[in-house]
Amino acid sequence: MTHKSIPTVATPTAEHHREPFGIGEPAPRISWKTTAPADWTQQAYQIEVTRADGTHRTDWVASEESLLVDWPHRPLASREGAEVRVRVRGSDGAASAWSTPLRLEIGLLDPADWTALAISPQWPERADERRPPLLRKGFEIAGGVERARLYVTAHGLYEIEINGRRVGDHALAPGWTSYDHRLRYQTHDITDHLRDGVNAVGAWLADGWYRGRLGFHGGHSNLYGDRLALIAQLEIVHRDGTLTTIGTDASWRAAHGPIGSCGLLDGETYDARDEQPGWSDPGFDDSAWSPVLIVTRDPATLVAPTGPPVRCTEEFTPARVTTLDADRLLVDFGQNLVGRVRITVTGPAGHTVMIRHAEVLQDGELCVRPLREAISTDRYVLRGEGHETWEPRFTIHGFRYAEITGWRGGDPDSHIVARVHHTDMARTGWFECSNEQVNRLHQNVVWSLRGNFVDLPTDCPQRDERLGWTGDIQVFAPTAAFLYDCHGMLASWLRDVAVEQHDDGTVPWYVPTIPGGPQWTPARPGAGWGDVVALTPWALYQDSGDTGLLAAQYDSARRWVDLITELANPSGLWDRGYQLGDWLDPSAPPEDPGAGRTDRHLIATAYYAWSARHVAWTAGVLGLDEDRRTYEELARRVRQAFIDAYVLPSGLMTSDTQTAYAVALQFDLLPDPAARTSAGDRLAELVAAGGHTIQTGFIGTPLVTPALSATHHIDTAYALLLQQDCPSWLYALKHDATTIWERWDSMLPDGSVNPGEMTSFNHYALGAVAQWLHTTVAGLGAASPGYRDIVFRPRPGGGITWAGAAHESPYGRVAIRWELHASGIEVHTTVPTGTRARIEWPDGGMTTLATGTTTTWRRERHTEQPTSPTGHYRVG
Repeated sequence: MTHKSIPTVATPTAEHHREPFGIGEPAPRISWKTTAPADWTQQAYQIEVTRADGTHRTDWVASEESLLVDWPHRPLASREGAEVRVRVRGSDGAASAWSTPLRLEIGLLDPADWTALAISPQWPERADERRPPLLRKGFEIAGGVERARLYVTAHGLYEIEINGRRVGDHALAPGWTSYDHRLRYQTHDITDHLRDGVNAVGAWLADGWYRGRLGFHGGHSNLYGDRLALIAQLEIVHRDGTLTTIGTDASWRAAHGPIGSCGLLDGETYDARDEQPGWSDPGFDDSAWSPVLIVTRDPATLVAPTGPPVRCTEEFTPARVTTLDADRLLVDFGQNLVGRVRITVTGPAGHTVMIRHAEVLQDGELCVRPLREAISTDRYVLRGEGHETWEPRFTIHGFRYAEITGWRGGDPDSHIVARVHHTDMARTGWFECSNEQVNRLHQNVVWSLRGNFVDLPTDCPQRDERLGWTGDIQVFAPTAAFLYDCHGMLASWLRDVAVEQHDDGTVPWYVPTIPGGPQWTPARPGAGWGDVVALTPWALYQDSGDTGLLAAQYDSARRWVDLITELANPSGLWDRGYQLGDWLDPSAPPEDPGAGRTDRHLIATAYYAWSARHVAWTAGVLGLDEDRRTYEELARRVRQAFIDAYVLPSGLMTSDTQTAYAVALQFDLLPDPAARTSAGDRLAELVAAGGHTIQTGFIGTPLVTPALSATHHIDTAYALLLQQDCPSWLYALKHDATTIWERWDSMLPDGSVNPGEMTSFNHYALGAVAQWLHTTVAGLGAASPGYRDIVFRPRPGGGITWAGAAHESPYGRVAIRWELHASGIEVHTTVPTGTRARIEWPDGGMTTLATGTTTTWRRERHTEQPTSPTGHYRVG
């Protein structure tokens, strides 16, 4: 083997962390990606861990594994850092060079590690007049700083400054979790913020999710408590090895700051005249500030993050600015996004600039009615000192348009910026094809994911809701896992689902749970929504190969299926109780979005069988053989009950709807191949009879195109995809949509906004069709968990002449691009080292691909005598 052919190992990763700093796993699993010549396979690996007591190397471990390999040394302790390197060896015995080291550091693992207390301003507060406070403390450092860390969280939202400079770039920290059970803290390296002598630390606090107004029907405040609080622990290691800890305690001081009011739904009001210059600098006179009091927080509930923080990830300057009157601008950013607006303005002291937000216009003005009771208005009061730049700190909006009243700035194109905020996940999936409208549809799906993955998977980001609905992510999780590395974020959210699951196994409609009126509170078992606990961990496992996530969520999934077993009748039918059915079927009346065409209990029984099967599969992966057999038998029994009740001898369904057939086909609930053929044919007939417009809701829509293509009705699936009349995926593009809508007709054909109460222009659920674009139009799929086995299965149609997709899998980049030619189809593939792959051609043939290769294959339409036994020949 020449030097150039020796494999190389990329920097390893720990768990699913993008930034493994302040993590909570003392023995993090290690993964790595290898680039090597074609057909090279790993035969052994070696891991080196360097920690304070020296460097420790494993012996060579004979294994092909490179994904989530067990930590090779004793567990790390709180605050401990380590460097990890990996090298690999192939069958020829040649070893790679060591990888670039991964640097990781553990946070605080033990409640006893916390000496900081939760502190809150001591002043009394009226419920109708609660101003976000500032907190500060001065302190001295002697002996030089070797390194320093800040461990910090809050009841509410926080930002930290040290010596007048902001710490980190996290937004909306510490995020929203089930606060009574789990409150995340963040870890920051503050070494460069400190200096010998006098220092100061200051914190901004705001209501956030902790005590701010949340939810619909006017919302609720103080859901977790009525006092904001900060928990901050600065740990300074001096050059002589000694440690100084500065923690929140009764010595801190508090004062009102320039933020007059702030809410996630309402917006932020900021009066620059109330700023206190130098308040977070050393030497500031805080003698007039108020004392603080200690509030209760159990340190056992403080947990390290498993996913990345919310950050600003992109900026937009105006696409168009319209002057509405003397000092009122209408700004179109050209993209429906989630974030906030930064302005640079001038004007006299006391002058107010007001920013209102909306997703759409009506009659040339902001259409704010779809926001319901979300005010979404920011106000900035000038201090009157030349150019002043301001952006809200503790609110967030869903918008494409901003109306700015009181504008006193200069050029709007340079002085008005929309800043996009969401969980800072790594992009892992891409799709493109020859049809620009389909490309726009896919781009809209990506933007709806970005707008709704703001610390947890929400339904919509703009109105008075913004909740972690379980049904939405249940149908969308496979799409999300392809497009972004959302495993750490969703693992955290699923833990909250588990802790908020009722004692009887009921899964709330949304998590974290807040009051939602009699329809949603208390929660009732609902098919398609509660099934998130069985189906979403499995979807993430399929993408990541992470059995640990399955193990963590197994009890939650099992308890859900056991509950349904108690609720169902003895035959196995779940034919009683409240159900949402095929939510937002376009035939459902506006006042009852669950009253679709499809029998709600058919859907419930189908999901019962499907989740039971997933629990059986999960038990099998985890080696729980007795459970596997139990739930396999349960799934078989429920499947038979479904067939007996809902499948006619002809193979047709008692509920003769697209959703019924799609569910039965995709959940394997038909008795034999003949019934599958009949069901597939009838589904295609119904789609054609509907003019190839959408006739399905949240449950059926993600399943229709896969069910059609799986039963050899690919042309019908493409006709459904490419339909432009309402309801359809492409209809929204006629109205310049840049995200996925909640309703197919959120905007009516005449350009007016749907008058219904539920009219969001940024909902990702119906965008789950993107997974069909990835797996069928482009033809890229995982044939085994984690893409260890890859199947390329392109299915051209609809006049699309080329398509491609790429995914950054746990083993490396997987990609396909196919193109039609007069004589056949050409397919270009990339297969990462350590995986196996095959092409399944549209004509039924198959080609096996070598690991670690990038190749081009061509399949002729009419090959009388194939050049190889499989009928393929390689052209590059």
